[in-house]
Amino acid sequence: MPTVLAIETSCDETAVAIVRDRTILSNIVASQIDLHRRYGGVVPELASRQHLETVNGCLAEALAQANLDWAAIDGIAATCAPGLVGALLVGATAAKTLALLHQKPFLGIHHLEGHIHATYLSHPELQPPFLCLLVSGGHTSLIQVKGCGDYATLGSTRDDAAGEAFDKVARLLGLGYPGGPAIDHQAKDGNPSAFQLPLGRVSRPEGGYHPYDSSFSGLKTAMLRLVQKLEATGEALPIADLAASFQATVARSLTQKTLACALDYGLQKIAIGGGVAANSALRSQLQAAAAEHNLTLYVPPLQLCTDNAAMIACAGTEHLQRGDRSVTTLGVQSRLSLESVGTLYTHIIGNVEDTSAGNAVSLPN
Repeated sequence: MPTVLAIETSCDETAVAIVRDRTILSNIVASQIDLHRRYGGVVPELASRQHLETVNGCLAEALAQANLDWAAIDGIAATCAPGLVGALLVGATAAKTLALLHQKPFLGIHHLEGHIHATYLSHPELQPPFLCLLVSGGHTSLIQVKGCGDYATLGSTRDDAAGEAFDKVARLLGLGYPGGPAIDHQAKDGNPSAFQLPLGRVSRPEGGYHPYDSSFSGLKTAMLRLVQKLEATGEALPIADLAASFQATVARSLTQKTLACALDYGLQKIAIGGGVAANSALRSQLQAAAAEHNLTLYVPPLQLCTDNAAMIACAGTEHLQRGDRSVTTLGVQSRLSLESVGTLYTHIIGNVEDTSAGNAVSLPN
């Protein structure tokens, strides 16, 4: 397997890593949580500026930690979609510059494909086909993984992503940002059955219940009304019970949909990824449900659930080995379906100019 250095700057983590043969040689992550906490969420302009200030130091540290020089690097990858455009531009521009300077192949990587590959780093024996539940601040998706670059989205969120719901409910409970870890911490001392909350149900346009799509807007509204009702009594809010009840409801919803999808499609292996995959209730409920139905659950360690460059580098190694290459005029995109991952590479599309179509931001060579 080739050795790939990757840069990840899709949101608020500046990350650089080097991976070879599904093995992490270095993995540097510079978090911006303290920078954005005072605003209760990520400020895109501040994130981009912080990436600019941090990326060079992360590059140097990644090479030093791996004890490698540029001659040992076979390819350079960067997240190109989806994400915050300004933030993506920083990482993509840095990667393209390095690729040109050191005459290495450049690979643009889809962020969600990176999260799928995160599981390979802790479970290198895992091979497709399998079902991957991706849950984060921006995504809640059930993806059938058929092979590298070959994916089918079987379920997604109709409104808020799970991580976004955690952040908003945490703000409602006065727990601060980021919401996921704060709620998980409070829930450890709470009763998950203290309050009955609704599971989101998504209807198809033609009528009927859609079994794999998620919705969390109704759950957020239910939490708001519950908090308002409790506040009206004048007593202190039972924060731990509220956090535990909300967390258990989200975990139950995701577990039910994931299990139904895996069984309906005959997929015996389930992987999870994304920041919400670090949630203890979700891990516990999924593990119990998978064991009950003799399915195998693959769970990456906590540090590989949140955004990191090792997962991007891992995806880069497989694409590079397949012969994939990206042009240095490849644009970054705020949105791009996982099924369109092939448009990032020149050997799949006939005209390389197509890589800057749609809402992409093209960069000069």
